[in-house]
Amino acid sequence: MLFGVFAQHSPESCPLNNEKSKEIFINIKGKLDLKIQNYNINKILGFYMSVLEHRWIIIFDAAHAHDIEQLCIDVGISAISTVKIVPMNHYVDTLKRMQSKEE
Repeated sequence: MLFGVFAQHSPESCPLNNEKSKEIFINIKGKLDLKIQNYNINKILGFYMSVLEHRWIIIFDAAHAHDIEQLCIDVGISAISTVKIVPMNHYVDTLKRMQSKEE
């Protein structure tokens, strides 16, 4: 399954403005890469940010949202951001489901 992890922090806790957040943020990608195999997570499909909106999204291919939740805690994402985990689908897969219902 695909999950989008949407994280948002305040301007005051932004890694650009806050040294503690900066230290955590710099190490997040490395920690994700190291710890991902300890969870039922197949891979990271994308990691993007909108710096001025203080938001980022990570797309995971994983078995369960609870594993992603624990990973976000363990690598420090939840220490500097509010996190929302959302199940996602590829457009093509959704389209196929819609078309199969028409038949």
